[in-house]
Amino acid sequence: MPQFFSSSSVTPGLLCSRVVAAEVKTLGESGDTGETGAKGANGRNSDNLTVFADGTPMTLDLAGGNGDSGEAGAKGYDAVCEKPTEAVGQNLQGADGGSGGDGGDGGVGGNGGSLTVYATNKEYLKQIYVIAAGGEGGESGIAGDGGAGCDCDRPSWNEKTCFGEPGSSDYSCTTQEFQCTDGYSGRKGREGRRGINGKMGNLTLINMDKSLSPDFPEATAPISELQGRGFTLSKNIWQSKNNASSLFAPGSIIADQYQELVARHEHSVLVVWDAPQPVEDFADQQITLSLKGENDANIVLPKDLWLETKASKRDKLTELHVFNAVRTEDVADLKIDGLFGQGANLELDIFDEAEKSNLIASEFSLKYRVGEESEDKNFFGSRSTVYQTKYEGAIPPQAIAQSGNLFTLKLGQLPIPPEYLQPGLKVELEVSAKRSLGSNSQVKKLSTSTEIEESNSRS
Repeated sequence: MPQFFSSSSVTPGLLCSRVVAAEVKTLGESGDTGETGAKGANGRNSDNLTVFADGTPMTLDLAGGNGDSGEAGAKGYDAVCEKPTEAVGQNLQGADGGSGGDGGDGGVGGNGGSLTVYATNKEYLKQIYVIAAGGEGGESGIAGDGGAGCDCDRPSWNEKTCFGEPGSSDYSCTTQEFQCTDGYSGRKGREGRRGINGKMGNLTLINMDKSLSPDFPEATAPISELQGRGFTLSKNIWQSKNNASSLFAPGSIIADQYQELVARHEHSVLVVWDAPQPVEDFADQQITLSLKGENDANIVLPKDLWLETKASKRDKLTELHVFNAVRTEDVADLKIDGLFGQGANLELDIFDEAEKSNLIASEFSLKYRVGEESEDKNFFGSRSTVYQTKYEGAIPPQAIAQSGNLFTLKLGQLPIPPEYLQPGLKVELEVSAKRSLGSNSQVKKLSTSTEIEESNSRS
């Protein structure tokens, strides 16, 4: 007859001692896995600190806090064992105990605080005792034990089984042996991981007795700001050095490598507005500055503004004097205003609609082409006009008359044969106007197709 089961911890047997799974009935319910231990809290990071050293003794505690230990994993739950029925009729396998919970990881140690020291003499640091160690990582949580499996009271028993009706010829009985195998105890959980130690704090050493201004190696500022107060470009030059703890009082703890300020490059730029145009008309225009070397500046003027300038440098200051200003959109606002006269008096007028010609230098070149009827007829039976170049080149200054914003190009004074300057001729004119202000220049192309008219003379 099968026996009752009791719950107690046993050493697991060899796997081969189990009956094949397909032939057995599990008696009871396996235990659940124990809960994982909570992770330990991380240590507190220390605050960073800035001090001005003057030889006065100081003790600075910038150590990071230690991480907390991880919690232990919970024990696995015991299997729930039960009593078998009287007639089992098959092999039995005791239920296994639950696995133990994993131990929690230790908390990470807090980082040591970084220290910035202003000191005009490195010897002042000998009076400072600093501890900027990282906190220790927390201990790992221990693993939980496994829960107990169900044990058998008897490893085997016999059961009698009969077939047919008693007294009949086909009635027979047989005795069969059955086995019971103990359940395993659950496995032990995994040990937690120890927390890593925090980082040491770093030293930044500045050989000054006043706060260090931040880097501004480049900037973009409006003319109004640069004309009013200017702008100072700057760049701090640092060098990495080792053996920081040797600079402080004996026993100090701080990261070995530190940064030391070895130079500060500065240069200022100021706009001096000497232009006749009101600065308010251009105050929002942006100028880009960048530090060049130890004591100089690159100055990039706005693309949509032409400035006639001259830079003068003294000590750590560049003054950018502005003598004239015009917006780029007004530079090439030219139009052909008409072809007048004939022969030696043939003239072409060009007008500056932006009315900036008192500021901008102008040069002109011309391609002068005359149309002649072809001897061949086209598809429609008419003769086409063929243009031939009779002059191409610059127009000399003496052939240009300027009256304010009106330019008169005296084409009759150019080396063009007189027969190509007469009324009735069809002409194509291509004018290139080069406009310049200071270091800026731009070419505007104008063209027209017209006819030299007898009556098209100036009144």
